[in-house]
Amino acid sequence: MKHRVVLTGLGLCTSLGRKVNEFWQNLLAGRSGIGPLSLFDTSSLPVRIGGEVKNFSPRELMGEFPEAESEKDRKIWLGLDAAAGAIADARLPQEILQSTPLFVGVSLETFFLEDVTPIAQAPDAARDFVRRILNQEPLCRLQTPLDKLTQMLGDHYGLNRGRYTNCSACAAGAQVVGEAFRRLRDGTAAVALAGATDSTLNPLALGGFSLLQILSTENERPEKACRPFDATRQGTVLAEGAAFIVLETLEHARQRGAHIYAEVLGYGSSLDAYRVTDPEPNGRGAAASMTRAIRDAGLQPEDIHCINAHGTGTPKNDVAETLAIKQTLGAQARAVPVTANKSMTGHMIATSGALEAIASAMTLYARKVPPTINLAHPDPRCDLDYVVEGCRSFEGRTVLSNSFGFGGQNASLVFGRFDS
Repeated sequence: MKHRVVLTGLGLCTSLGRKVNEFWQNLLAGRSGIGPLSLFDTSSLPVRIGGEVKNFSPRELMGEFPEAESEKDRKIWLGLDAAAGAIADARLPQEILQSTPLFVGVSLETFFLEDVTPIAQAPDAARDFVRRILNQEPLCRLQTPLDKLTQMLGDHYGLNRGRYTNCSACAAGAQVVGEAFRRLRDGTAAVALAGATDSTLNPLALGGFSLLQILSTENERPEKACRPFDATRQGTVLAEGAAFIVLETLEHARQRGAHIYAEVLGYGSSLDAYRVTDPEPNGRGAAASMTRAIRDAGLQPEDIHCINAHGTGTPKNDVAETLAIKQTLGAQARAVPVTANKSMTGHMIATSGALEAIASAMTLYARKVPPTINLAHPDPRCDLDYVVEGCRSFEGRTVLSNSFGFGGQNASLVFGRFDS
């Protein structure tokens, strides 16, 4: 027996807000969360802008999470904040949390420049570098273990039904939601917590992505810097944030009287195996991911009523995704509204898929499609129905959400409106 799966709790921490309603209203209004970075001195870098969570201090969370006091990795704190918000929104009691599996998406781990620099300048740099990487003492290690947030959330909330960490670049957030959905649909759990966290707003990450020449360098007009599907786009803008979702089987949600935002209908994934940093140019891998998600939902291409695009604003990705949508939906492709949240949030890497899952659920719940801002000069190769003139009323019943990452990792989710 397959169980229906619904979303009953949403939590996030983003440059557009730390509450779901605040984030949603800013998204509908077309406000940009991208601006000059204040986390560190960017004067020596070619990129000095990003989607920073403003006025966020880990100190305000230490009372709730005292066990994290020694953690200096910003994305751990962002993740704790978002996960706490989702659990509170779903009103999950402790007895339910104890039987709740946890799925966390992350990307590459952060090296802290203030720690790496003195080691690099030491006479025995290689030996000291290896020793510090392998060191498990919190005050000595150079990196945060990939599963650190998973372990901390699991221990803090007593999530003892299984803990899973997914490291699949920009597809991680969507994949953990998809894997949690499958677990519940198959009946091996009744509730799951799934989400992702990331912060690439540090000197090493900004420098590395700059070398790949995929970032916009329009530092003087940050709110215009990310322009998905626009002919003048230069690249994406890095951002930080976290997003978590509580999923439940419909039976369980009804039994406890939970508030329901939307239903998860299907999940698909694929791997391009093309290049580490480039999508397959014809969009075949992305199309496979979308097609699998639609089939998994028991739907046909014509049943897709809106697309929340990966839409990074990079020259190659936007064209490949447009081609993939056409391959997947055929003649229907140009009739489906497309929105790209990253035009406002920036690219949160691992978090993006989980955050866009929340935006997709809210599109169905509020019956409005957020705009894609900064799309003033459409690329003739990107010729779909991008929502550009403010938010759009929406009476459709499904949203397809895409996440495509480095290494050719692709993930697509189909969400449906929940009426009863």
